[in-house]
This record gives sequence, C-alpha cells and structure tokens, in this order.
Amino acid sequence: MKKFFLGLILTTLALSLTAGPTLANKLLLINGAGGTFPYPLYSKWFYEYAKIEPVNFNYQAIGSGAGIKQITERTVDFGASDAALTDKQMKQAPGLLHIPMTAGAVVISYNLPQVTQRLKFTPDVLADIYLGKITKWNDPRISRINPGANLPNEGILVAHRSDGSGTTNIFTSYLSSVSPEWKKKVGFSTSVNWPVGLGGKGNQGVSGIIKQAEGGMGYIELAYAITNNLPYADLQNKAGNFITPTIETTTEAINGALSHMPDDFRVSCVNPGGANAYPISGVTWILVYKNQPNHVIGEELVKFLRWAITDGQKYSVDLLYAPLPESMVKKIEQRIDEINY
Repeated sequence: MKKFFLGLILTTLALSLTAGPTLANKLLLINGAGGTFPYPLYSKWFYEYAKIEPVNFNYQAIGSGAGIKQITERTVDFGASDAALTDKQMKQAPGLLHIPMTAGAVVISYNLPQVTQRLKFTPDVLADIYLGKITKWNDPRISRINPGANLPNEGILVAHRSDGSGTTNIFTSYLSSVSPEWKKKVGFSTSVNWPVGLGGKGNQGVSGIIKQAEGGMGYIELAYAITNNLPYADLQNKAGNFITPTIETTTEAINGALSHMPDDFRVSCVNPGGANAYPISGVTWILVYKNQPNHVIGEELVKFLRWAITDGQKYSVDLLYAPLPESMVKKIEQRIDEINY
C-alpha cells in the first residue's frame, strides 16, 4: 500500500488539491514551486492540510533551481529547495528565509538484475565513476569491495540530473568533500558540467533512466528508489563503515550537522562524523519572504509551516524522510514567528 501511494504521487508533476468544484472556488490558492526531492512528502502534507484548513496548494515539482528562480522573481508564494541559496543569491532576494522542513537520503541506485546482493561503494570509487575513470561494472576496484557479486563485463551508464537540482547540489557537495579531483574539476552546485553520463529531468527522470537501462546507475532520493523497485548501494562513511540509507542513518547525519548549523539554517549535512551516519544526506527547505506582501496568504503560509514542522512530521517516516529533531523544531518556530503579514 505504501508503494502504491508513493507511486501515485510521484507520477504527477504538479499538484492541485481540491475538495470538489464548488468548494474549490472558495479555497485560498497558494502557489509554490521547487524540488522533486521532498515532493512525495509535500504532496501528502498538502492533502492532509486541506482537510483542516480551506487552502488549496498548487505545487510545481520542477527542481530546486527553478524553485529558487521563481521565488527570487516573486512569481510564486513560496519556493522549495534542497540547496541553500548562496550569499550572492541571498543578496538578490533580501528578506528570504530558509525554513527547514524535513531531511532525506540521496542514494546510489543501479540496474543489475544478475547481482543479488546489495552493492557497496567507497567514496573514491564513486567519484571516479562520475569522473569517467571507472567505466566497467567488473572493474577490479568495484569487485574488490563487492566480493562474490556477479558483476557483468559491461559499461556503466551513468545517469544524472539535467535540470537545476537540489539533489544534484547534495550529491556534488558530497563528491567535492571526498574527492579533491572532483572539487577542482567539477565542484558543486545545482547544475554542473558533468564529465560523463546521461541527463534526466527530476528525480523521476533519473529513476526512469536507471529502470529502463540495464547497467545504469544514478543518484536519486530514497523514496524514488523504493517506489521504482530499484536497488541501492551501501556507502562507506567518514568513519569507514558501510552504511545503508535508512531513516535512522539519515537522522544520525542530520544530528551531526546540528552542532555547526548557522542561525539562518543554511547547513550541509554531507559526509558527517558518526559511526552510523549515512554520508549523502540533506535538509530541504521551504523559502518564504520575511515580509509577506499579501496578508491573507502570508497568514495561511505561517499556519501551514507551523503545522508541517510539528503535526506534519508524523507523515515523514512512512514516506521515507527523517523527521526534524525536536531541538531544531524549536529554533525553526522562532524563525517562523519573524514572518510579518
């Protein structure tokens, strides 16, 4: 049932929830755009929240880069991003707040029907695959860390995002933190010049490439891997342990970032310390202006944000997201209280 529900919401790129033609005309419309990473959870939130408040959310899951662009240009009421704005972007959007909503894992998924065990990757091997230095599945460096795996003598079809993506920002931030060569040659951002690979739009697009191409691999949010019945790898973390992406290991990564989280919540959670921390984890934010231009929409946005970071967190685990730590929620509530409408 969980997979069916996830599949249903992932096949829709835009969500407009209504309670019937007559009532819909009376509902307040709030427009948002941004990341596909949190889309399964946001869809559930919008659906549940519409049961208790007369609000209709129209959310376009078009990628974090596009979400940042639209909220910066004020063409939507809120943006959504898995990549924090840079200092330069913040100057272009004075008064824009980052409100953390949930956390999730970016997993390395693959399509190798003949491999029955869960694959493992070390940071150097993963970086060199995306640098184009490892091109075959049975490369000795992959075989050494996966003894007994029936790895084929065929090429690796590397998949990546073609759109501006917060998931890309998390993944390339990780590669930059573990590979000096990647950091120098490619770096990290919502969009980069990929050395190799085939691009897909959204987490849906990358999932589709992996699912359709035997020998394919790519980075996607955990919910998309499970929904599409795609296997995903264990990754070696900073402590040297191979970690399976789960709610618990993602939560440990987020907790590890709390000690250095700045007041504006723009924090990276990749490659943290902690024996059981999954190394490619990230927070996702809703982006709203401190000074809301519309009193009615501003008031409803504030009410929704407060609900989402408290009561709404109970929906996170079933949809494979890590609930926000309670200590973090208290700080976020204080930030939400700063919004004027």
